[in-house]
Amino acid sequence: MTAPHQVEPHAVLIVGGGWAGLAAAVKLTKKGHAVTLLESARQPGGRARRVAFANYTVDNGQHLLIGAYHAILDLLDDIGMDVQQSLLRQPLNLTMHSLHGEALRLKTPPLPAPIHLLFALLCARGLGISDRLSALRFGFALFRGSLFPATDISVAELLQQQKQTNRLIQAFWQPLCLAIMNTPLQEASAAIFIRVLSDAFLKQRRDTDLLFPHQDLGALFPEPAMHYIEQQGGHVHLGMRVSALSIENGEIRGIHIDNTFIPARQLLLATSVRATLALIQEQKDLAPLHAKLAQFHFQPVTTIYLQYPPEVRLSQPMQGLIDGCAEWIFDRRHCGQPGMISVVISSHGPHMDESKDHLGKRVAAELARLFPLWPAARAQFVIREKRATFSSSVNINRLRPENRSPVKGLWLAGDYTNNGYPATLEGAVRSGVQCAALINREIGQDTPDSFHSP
Repeated sequence: MTAPHQVEPHAVLIVGGGWAGLAAAVKLTKKGHAVTLLESARQPGGRARRVAFANYTVDNGQHLLIGAYHAILDLLDDIGMDVQQSLLRQPLNLTMHSLHGEALRLKTPPLPAPIHLLFALLCARGLGISDRLSALRFGFALFRGSLFPATDISVAELLQQQKQTNRLIQAFWQPLCLAIMNTPLQEASAAIFIRVLSDAFLKQRRDTDLLFPHQDLGALFPEPAMHYIEQQGGHVHLGMRVSALSIENGEIRGIHIDNTFIPARQLLLATSVRATLALIQEQKDLAPLHAKLAQFHFQPVTTIYLQYPPEVRLSQPMQGLIDGCAEWIFDRRHCGQPGMISVVISSHGPHMDESKDHLGKRVAAELARLFPLWPAARAQFVIREKRATFSSSVNINRLRPENRSPVKGLWLAGDYTNNGYPATLEGAVRSGVQCAALINREIGQDTPDSFHSP
């Protein structure tokens, strides 16, 4: 591919075609700015990209969307996606299976928030009276806003302070924390955890809904976003890897792609933490930023795809497992893939030392115990993303940078920036939208599109 056209003054050059970079590009092109986006991979989407398995395209990792992800939903509307047609929306209805004990079943009734959650916890099956009272105590504290600690603590410590029972922690809080944060209870930031819980459970009942895409994630947002940007006069170049930044006198001048220099007055780095570190390591003006990002730690996500005969299905699109290797089980029938079951295992653990073949067979054996009438899986496909997310650990917010960098004209976007959310697609989109609003304001046009951290 030829080098991208030279950018005009006040044009915006975006490096990184993940959800943060695409979100910023959509918002900026919508405002009429000339945007050029460069992505090193051959497809947009970043870590949320598609791969091939068993004559299907599947996601590089199974992602869960919820109704509280307003930045994503608004962005889908911006690019002309019919959200009603693109997403299966279902009220929160969870079954948490157990290989060795009683399952937990929790379902929200059609009541206003947060009453719907309190009733769901009060009526949950598989919890004793002490567990229900423990859950209600936490729910009331969340509603009163009294959970935010003066200094950040771990989610485990928060749950201990709120006198949560062992059963409730094992069957509900631990799976929920891993699903939201991809970080174990003992390490996860209570401040971030409470922020997400507040957004999901306290505002609107629909915010707790589970959203299941009817297609792979690439078809849901990255590819339509790329087409939207180009239709609005922007440019997207795939397979373009930036090798260096050019900074002079504390101001961005442009980028280098091998021996080609591309000038830029406004440059947005929407790259991963690792890629950002590589690009800024030689820049003295960015040494403090480099020092902070170098302290980030990362967590893996493992996704196992199992292809069963088409008649195999779950009674709900998503179910959980409390005490197995598998944690979350998804039925991809709603994606037009009948018989395809995906299983997610969060964070580190002994499973990371197993061969992919052995792990796939172990997970299939667990499913066979849960669903003994299912036939054997016909094929399996295991994906390990070793640096899937940053660790949303205690005090991580102190290390997370703002969108505006110390260098004039250089901006940062990504789930790792200070957007208040853990490493999720929603966090990435919020960062991109907020950064676009700041850039738009910087070059003379105000915009209401922003998501503010508390």
